[in-house]
Amino acid sequence: MAIDRKDPFSGYNFAIELDGITGTGFKECSGLDRTQSASDYREGTDPTLSKRKIPGLVSWSNITLKRGLSTDHALWDWQQKAVSGKVDRRAISIILLDDTGAERMRWNVRAAWPVKWSGPAFDAGSDAIAIESLELAHEGIEVAKW
Repeated sequence: MAIDRKDPFSGYNFAIELDGITGTGFKECSGLDRTQSASDYREGTDPTLSKRKIPGLVSWSNITLKRGLSTDHALWDWQQKAVSGKVDRRAISIILLDDTGAERMRWNVRAAWPVKWSGPAFDAGSDAIAIESLELAHEGIEVAKW
């Protein structure tokens, strides 16, 4: 009997689309996390001496993007705008590509804005690339293509 095996996708083929920022490639993307809290609840008339779990609020982790530092300062400018009190919320798409470069999955991130920028670490004895990191808060993720 032949088994119809479905191999998982690789995590190294991805693209990020940032509303209003073009031509930006990233080395790493992390933080696609969602958590729903559970609250304990018990009424005085419950027949058992135990608590029930009630679904609570949903929260989203911040998304972190990392890339090699270059002369393109669009991410810095976006973060500077937020620091100056003019938060510019943008739509973002995180796209998983297959080995041919075709889009296989897409997550759309709502109302993202930068909350942290980290510059590179420098070491004169290393040949590492200078990496900048941008952390984004947002208001939720929707799966547009699965």
